[in-house]
Amino acid sequence: QVQLVESGGGSVQAGGSLRLSCAASGRTFSNYAMGWFRQVPGTEREFVAAISRGSSTTSYADSVKGRFTISRDNAKNTAYLQMNSLRPEDTAVYSCAVGSSVYVRRPTDFGPWGQGTQVTVSS
Repeated sequence: QVQLVESGGGSVQAGGSLRLSCAASGRTFSNYAMGWFRQVPGTEREFVAAISRGSSTTSYADSVKGRFTISRDNAKNTAYLQMNSLRPEDTAVYSCAVGSSVYVRRPTDFGPWGQGTQVTVSS
């Protein structure tokens, strides 16, 4: 079983940037696609981005395309989410998860999950 720990969240003003990290342990990290999702209390988990095992393919939600960049370092067992030009509507708890494929976007296609990290963007 893989364990995931997110970090890097915080509070920023609109237009600012944050870089989230997702450190993995337990299983061979490089064997799996990775995804980032976000969730606002009372709503469903929303797909943000995914990356293939070898980083050759990435996928983004339309709402973050051009502003967010997903990457991974298999030597460090870590995935990243660089978030630029942040908006108040990006405020959420961000979680990473192991995925079956870079081409899937349903939360049920991912897991296990990390505990999440809070991102708050003020206007």
